[in-house]
Amino acid sequence: MVTMDDTVTLPVPVLAFDAGLVAKYDGFGPRYTSYPTADRFHDGFAAAQYIEALAARNHDRAAQPLSLYVHLPFCNSICYYCACNKVLTKDHGRSAKYLRYLEREIALVGGLIEGSPPVTQLHWGGGTPTFLSHEEMGTLMASLRGHFHFADDAEISIEVDPRKVGADTIRFLAGLGFNRISVGIQDFDPEVQKAVNRVQSEAETLTVIDTARATGFVSVNADLIYGLPRQTVAGFATTLDRVIAAAPDRIALYSYAHVPHLFKPQRRIAINELPSPTDKLGILALAIDQLTRAGYLYVGMDHFAKPGDELAVAQRERQLHRNFQGYSTQPDCDLIAFGISAIGKVGTAYTQNVKTLDEYYDKLDEGVLPVLRGVELDADDELRRDVIQKLMCNFDLAFAEIERTHGIPFKTTFAAELDALAPLAADGLVEIDADRIVVTARGRLLVRTVAMTFDRYLRLQRQALQYSRVI
Repeated sequence: MVTMDDTVTLPVPVLAFDAGLVAKYDGFGPRYTSYPTADRFHDGFAAAQYIEALAARNHDRAAQPLSLYVHLPFCNSICYYCACNKVLTKDHGRSAKYLRYLEREIALVGGLIEGSPPVTQLHWGGGTPTFLSHEEMGTLMASLRGHFHFADDAEISIEVDPRKVGADTIRFLAGLGFNRISVGIQDFDPEVQKAVNRVQSEAETLTVIDTARATGFVSVNADLIYGLPRQTVAGFATTLDRVIAAAPDRIALYSYAHVPHLFKPQRRIAINELPSPTDKLGILALAIDQLTRAGYLYVGMDHFAKPGDELAVAQRERQLHRNFQGYSTQPDCDLIAFGISAIGKVGTAYTQNVKTLDEYYDKLDEGVLPVLRGVELDADDELRRDVIQKLMCNFDLAFAEIERTHGIPFKTTFAAELDALAPLAADGLVEIDADRIVVTARGRLLVRTVAMTFDRYLRLQRQALQYSRVI
């Protein structure tokens, strides 16, 4: 048991590492930040459909809270492992132009939303959001606040690269209202840093973390990646010791996926320097052991959190949710996304913006929302999204809860899926009772594999090889 204070005693979620099961089930699969997944979006869904979704929101649930996301793609230098949609430049004139067009998109969408709903979440991602100057960041925040009403307790978060910011920038962000921060680390080993073109000192990183705490940020997340070139079990153990000493509230431990045919920067990584599959699993096993011994709880899908962190609390209260930024503490609220490639959700519709700057500028010059594609969910999609969300966030699924919400007999509707889960149950990944499915301690690392059983599109033999590996 973990005692949070004198009055509250909380259970510790259990996670067990089984190398044999991980090796057996480590195939390719979606991360389920949405269902249907983004590869199911199509260009038949365009700006007109997005406007219809916003109009339906105005009619049905105008007062419900909003979450906002802004994609800021610019980076000064390239990290070879990166798979984000980014623009490599040192020309700050490009960000100034992008900011002007962002303001146009914010104004267009803001003008279509009625009822002054409270914004309870805002996230700036990238790229490197702090590529923007202080003046530009202030202008962008003023634009967002000018078109949307922010709740007093809104979660306002940003991704930062410690190589590019100092204590003054962290203090400036706090003044803008940011109260949550995600710090990119990946690995402190100098040889690994050289291999991926991201040389970053521990001192730089601690300056960001310490200043964030001193200026009132309520949550600090640290991003790590395992499976990078030149990584070893011993080297990563040292990195973990240093990260644990810094005591971030959350730690995201991502698996590096080497797909140079999809992401050109990865072609600069020497494949012979990547850890072997056995060594990579060894690094993962070590990380799980060190983090859990240090008191971090496994929230799910790469994420660890201290027992008192909002993610851990939300999971205990069965309020945890997944969206395009990963795990979220908010219920399933609408997500309005701005900038190139940004993905949002409004009601039963997902929408994604165009992916290049030129397309983005052209659309907005025409006064058109820069929508590239999207999808409108049908009843079956909504049902399966609910099932997958509960498995991914709660590690268990009560049949009666799904039946009440969707008006279906669970066992009849999902007879084929329950049959498909039988081998996973035999291997100890899940337990299937008369009224529920429980993902076991051994199965939690492989919850994506469990969720894939309920993905109708995969069951229809659609290709899964474009996805990242499960582990």
